[in-house]
Amino acid sequence: MKEDENKKDISATLRRAERFRVILIGEGIIVGGLAGMVVLLYRLLLENAGRWMQWILDFIDGRPLWVFLWFAALAVLAFVVAGLVTIEPLISGSGIPQLEGEMVGKIDQVWWKVLPAKFVGGFLCILGGLALGREGPSIQLGAMVGKGASRYLDRGKTEERYLLTCGASAGLAAAFHAPLAGVMFSLEEVHRNFSAAVLLSVMSASLTADFLCTAVLGTDSVFQFTLTEALPPEYYGLLVLLGVVLGFLGVFYNWFTLWVQSLYNRLTGLPTAGKILIPFLIAGVLGLVAPELLGTGHSLVDELTAGGMAVGTMAFLLAGRFLFSAVCFGSGAPGGIFFPLLILGAFIGGIFTCAGHALFGIDMMYLNNFVLLAMAGYFTAIVRAPLTGIILIFEMTGTVSQLFSLAVVSICAYIVATLMRSEPIYESLLAGLLKRRGEIPAEGGEKVLREFVVSQGSLAAGKKVRELEWPRESLLVAVKRGDNELIPKGSTRLLPGDSLVVMADEYDSPDIMGQMERICGEPI
Repeated sequence: MKEDENKKDISATLRRAERFRVILIGEGIIVGGLAGMVVLLYRLLLENAGRWMQWILDFIDGRPLWVFLWFAALAVLAFVVAGLVTIEPLISGSGIPQLEGEMVGKIDQVWWKVLPAKFVGGFLCILGGLALGREGPSIQLGAMVGKGASRYLDRGKTEERYLLTCGASAGLAAAFHAPLAGVMFSLEEVHRNFSAAVLLSVMSASLTADFLCTAVLGTDSVFQFTLTEALPPEYYGLLVLLGVVLGFLGVFYNWFTLWVQSLYNRLTGLPTAGKILIPFLIAGVLGLVAPELLGTGHSLVDELTAGGMAVGTMAFLLAGRFLFSAVCFGSGAPGGIFFPLLILGAFIGGIFTCAGHALFGIDMMYLNNFVLLAMAGYFTAIVRAPLTGIILIFEMTGTVSQLFSLAVVSICAYIVATLMRSEPIYESLLAGLLKRRGEIPAEGGEKVLREFVVSQGSLAAGKKVRELEWPRESLLVAVKRGDNELIPKGSTRLLPGDSLVVMADEYDSPDIMGQMERICGEPI
């Protein structure tokens, strides 16, 4: 009986796979609409939280009793957030590592618990002034909407992973008014597959979510600053220098962020509430002496690009936000590092321009150009997703005139970070999360399908099926070549660009993914 059910499961999975592209477009629109509404509400609440916090700081200024009451309120916020993290530990931090862990079968998030806890926890952190971003939580919220839709529609594990990716894409699109970046981030960082099925579905979700946000918030880009003109050719050598600097600083950011997180982890005698209380109390002190270090820091970029900010002020804001953001994130409070690192990149670009003006005679009229370039390069060095960084920046700023410069800086930063053997930040965070949780996959599970594209120069390119050593506990069920689908035989020769459809047990899927990527991926 069990064998018959297993055959039925395999048969149903294969039949549904034949119609994946059409089905997933419709489901992508549904998930994009739902995730867009959730993230839009989250974004509006966070913007109000920032304003309310500023109003409170203005009100308590010079009033000792109210200052004491504000610190008491911050303590209450910290304990509430800690309670949410204790109830649902997977809302801690960004949310992107949790999603990546779910995509490879290492983590199973309970969507109906993560969704409200992350929503409320992220809101309270911004209300308290923590220097965290909205993008990671937005991506996790969107993904959980996708998972909820999958469970409600009774979809299998294969389809659920697509809907998780759709939700993540919609979350980033809604958070930053950046639909293309949402698509690219999902492909580069989440799904790590450029098949037609995932591309069409995430595009549908991302565009739907962005349409909803545009209808409510308008078409203005996230950052409102103008570029006078493109960099002249004589400055192109400086682009390489900037990329190298950003590569080194990105590596340091990754190391420092993980080091601070490890310091918190060593405080085994301190409960979760005590750890999260630390950044909330620091936020209370900073609110009295340096309120510009609190919150997302969005207004600081506007002030920087307006011109006139002294280099000493830039250095102070860079150092202050770097340290405070690491303290906030390391505590395990719900919030991302995506947006905060863009703010840091902006100030690195500002300082680089001032230094270049003194050393190389850079015209200060190009300040905004270097700010924009540094944001993309710093993101690339840290996250190691260059295409996402380039697309995200020109969508967030509304300009495409710097595409060549963005590519040069991002590639240089990527090369430096890679040569220094610095792991991408989200991979490092996922590894730490799994180590702390002691995740051990269960035996047996639902059958899932994964697609792998044969790259030029890979082990599979030009080889016959029988000439390759395939992962155990897996089955090559189809070879897609253009619009044709071939039934694989031992004599079938694989060509670059072929998509290999592999079936495996959901719990074997993570290991098989790694082996298939070595077979199909580009040689290193």
